[in-house]
Amino acid sequence: MTDRRAFLIVMDSVGIGGAPDAGAYFNDGLPDTGANTLAHIAQARPLIMPHLDALGLGAAIRLASGEAAPGLGARPQGLWGAATEVSRGKDTPSGHWEIAGVPVPWDWHYFPDARPAFPADLTQRIAQAAGTGGILGNEHASGTEIIARLGAEHLRSGWPICYTSADSVLQIAAHEDAFGLDRLYRLCQDVAAMVHPMRVGRVIARPFLGAEGSFARTPNRRDYAIAPPGPTLLDVAQEAGRATHAVGKIGDIFSHRGISALHKGRSDADLAGHLLALADQAEPGSLTFANFVEFDSLYGHRRDVAGYAAALEWFDGVAGALMARLRPGDLAIFTADHGNDPTWHGTDHTRERVPVLGWGCGVREIGQVGFADIAASVAAHLGLPSVGPGRSFL
Repeated sequence: MTDRRAFLIVMDSVGIGGAPDAGAYFNDGLPDTGANTLAHIAQARPLIMPHLDALGLGAAIRLASGEAAPGLGARPQGLWGAATEVSRGKDTPSGHWEIAGVPVPWDWHYFPDARPAFPADLTQRIAQAAGTGGILGNEHASGTEIIARLGAEHLRSGWPICYTSADSVLQIAAHEDAFGLDRLYRLCQDVAAMVHPMRVGRVIARPFLGAEGSFARTPNRRDYAIAPPGPTLLDVAQEAGRATHAVGKIGDIFSHRGISALHKGRSDADLAGHLLALADQAEPGSLTFANFVEFDSLYGHRRDVAGYAAALEWFDGVAGALMARLRPGDLAIFTADHGNDPTWHGTDHTRERVPVLGWGCGVREIGQVGFADIAASVAAHLGLPSVGPGRSFL
């Protein structure tokens, strides 16, 4: 077994534009053609990201979309390129599964942008599982907005707040104290069993606290995702006897399959601490797979350009600290799962290419690759059997 380790880090929603099929994906009825998360943030406020830019971040943006990103554009000193997704979605499971070698072979089910959004029989079954007379919401909505709007009614009635979005998802919000956190988790688990056969990708528990006028979501979100349809990079690594570390929501995304150890936190800052500790402590031959979600959850969906920019610059410091701790023979790949352009219309993900930046594999341009090529490359580095349809770019 090789002693070489791999660190695969997903910067959730950090797209770089240029997806060739963006016109088939929509936000508020308008196509995603022209969305470019990183370039548009940098055009609003030049970015200072010296560590990832040194690997080739600015060059990857130009390769993917032809757009300039002010502040980025150093001469690359690492491996760099842009990846294009083939799965028919712009959601978290599709992106992560394909990065791990398993493109999604089906079309996801999406609930209509209508009120009610859910079929009557499903609504009845959700209420029955919750032990309530009905549900609140039943529409497309922003999570923070619908909690502010319906939180007081939720406290009065005890009914869960159920909503969806342009993603293949059903989200359930409830007050941690009044409704109960464990009860919310049980409800989401029950509802996941109802909707996964429909090819709904995730049921997400969205707990919140506070009183009317001051409701706020807590960090105790939990995702109940449909299981990947085939063996992923994590499965292959674990089957070969390697330690696999899941940082952040990776465990939820992969239905806790192929994972040796979970490293959760209340914030991306907590997850950064786990990632840096694993750079020191992860076993020889191990795979560490990390997701940093706050770019997406706190800034992309809320269309907060300044907050997104600050988060990117903070994370660049984390990336620099990680690379300083890695050992000879280690591989680190920084990438993303989709876009979420905070300058774009709507509040949903955007269909974009993503950066592929590598440390520990020389200085080279890999050009345009596929998401699944990332899995093939990590497997090759670790001396694992080939996984998925991708080809190694190492």
